[in-house]
Amino acid sequence: MTAPEVPPADEVTQDWWAATTEHRLVVQSCGSCDGVQHPPRALCIHCGSTERLGWRAASGTGTVDSFTVVHRAPRAGLEVPYVVARVRLDEGPILLTRLEGRDAGDEWVVDDRVRVAWADLPDGRALPVFHPVEGEPDRAEVPAAERQHRGLPA
Repeated sequence: MTAPEVPPADEVTQDWWAATTEHRLVVQSCGSCDGVQHPPRALCIHCGSTERLGWRAASGTGTVDSFTVVHRAPRAGLEVPYVVARVRLDEGPILLTRLEGRDAGDEWVVDDRVRVAWADLPDGRALPVFHPVEGEPDRAEVPAAERQHRGLPA
């Protein structure tokens, strides 16, 4: 499998990418309003401040709020199927990421709890990917009423 294509670090993202080299997940935070955001930006999306942006360690846990299974590779060398998901971190921001640690088929459901893991890149940086949180119930263990509420098959 070939390495994923990722953009180079720039003045806004360089500290985020530097944290990934140490397998640390951070989110951008605002010292003016205490808001947190991802991806990193030059201004706070909550209050518009450009002056007091910094970084805060993230717990690395979150919840899957949407996902899709990719069956057709967008370029040669990518193994399929794989799962692309929106993961809402416990701190609030959303990451677009890959889910790993389960079969890509019907194994994942919305509201699954996940934790960060890392996919190392050749240049020393790493991409956050997410795995299921151990101890979470399998789909078969989710009560029928909850499966119906989540829109899952019975």
